[in-house]
Amino acid sequence: MPRFIAPAMGVGLLVAVTLLMTSCDKSAKEPAKTLQPPTVAVAKAGVEDLSRDLVMTAELRPFQEIEVMAKVAGYVKAIHVDIGDRVQKGQLLAVLEVPEMADDMARATSALKGSEAEAARARDELRRAESVNDIAHLSYKRLAEVAAKRPGLVAQQEIDDARSKDLTTQAQVASARSSIELANQQIHVSRAMLGRVKTMLDYTRVTAPFSGVITKRFADVGAMIQAGTASQTQAMPLVRLSDNSMFRVIVPVPESAVPTVHVGQQVELRVPTLNRSFSGKVTRFANKVASSTRTMDTEIDVPNANMVMVPGMYAEVRLNLDRRKGVLAIPLSAVDLAGNAPPQQAKEDGAILATVRTGKVMVVTPARRIEIRSVSLGVETANMIEVLSGLKDGDLVVIGGRSNLQAGQEVQPKVTTMGGAPS
Repeated sequence: MPRFIAPAMGVGLLVAVTLLMTSCDKSAKEPAKTLQPPTVAVAKAGVEDLSRDLVMTAELRPFQEIEVMAKVAGYVKAIHVDIGDRVQKGQLLAVLEVPEMADDMARATSALKGSEAEAARARDELRRAESVNDIAHLSYKRLAEVAAKRPGLVAQQEIDDARSKDLTTQAQVASARSSIELANQQIHVSRAMLGRVKTMLDYTRVTAPFSGVITKRFADVGAMIQAGTASQTQAMPLVRLSDNSMFRVIVPVPESAVPTVHVGQQVELRVPTLNRSFSGKVTRFANKVASSTRTMDTEIDVPNANMVMVPGMYAEVRLNLDRRKGVLAIPLSAVDLAGNAPPQQAKEDGAILATVRTGKVMVVTPARRIEIRSVSLGVETANMIEVLSGLKDGDLVVIGGRSNLQAGQEVQPKVTTMGGAPS
């Protein structure tokens, strides 16, 4: 066996040497391959309309909502509405029965008739007193004239009696006139009492104070209803009425966004339950930041003409804080915000006008080389950011994979849209 091992090893060594020489010959003949520049995703800086929004969640509340109470206590004689009914302002909702109200009406009517009768009697008394006074005055006048023409013909005592009777009847006339005035005043009092009873009787007809929807019914026919002037723990309402033609949405605006809120500001609301969006506007705000939450209550009115929205639904309120039209913008992913460097402040005559943030971007030059630039930044949205200086329209900025890139490095740019999809 040893004699055959040596020749076999020699043959194997010869084959190996031959293969090595052939490989070296082929590699010498093939040209060396060159390295290709890396491909990077870039986006073009372009003019955009940017809007910075604040999204909050709020509950839809009716513009008006009350529990309709009865002004007078009584039993429910009839109720004409039920839950879900739409009513108009002044529409009859329920009728109460108050048995003692009829007695009050009869008493007030009788009192008025008595006052009117007393006034008629006083007028008759005045006419009688005036007639007596006319006769007494005429008698006294005649006696006085005779005494003046023929002194001593008429006794002085008779003249004095006539004078006294004339004065007495004048006093009776004055008294009768006072009685008429008193009777007229009593008529006014009686009419006022009758008017009060009629008003209270009108309160037995409960009507809608405004147009809306009945959202709850509390009483049925025959139920005893206490007057609404009593304590609310004792008085039971008839129905609950909501004005759903307009909704009042209250949102807590953070302190940082308070300066941007103003009356008339347009607001977009999205109701996830309906999968629809609606428009509203800011109509009022508290004008005070709550110390506990550092927010300001802001009310937004949202029309609901088609009655699609229902009270109690939740809505996503999108409040626009800042809107810029026609500004240079790039994707937010293209910017490296300056580390801990403080923001720059734009000043004029010593007054701070605005605070400007800075950052760095990688720009691909026309020669396909990486250039690092500092930029001043403005409004920031969810995906885009405004560039105030440092770039121009059409510049290509790297939007991803910047960690392995260096200034001056050659790259192969692949343009994408602002959203990040390849163009």
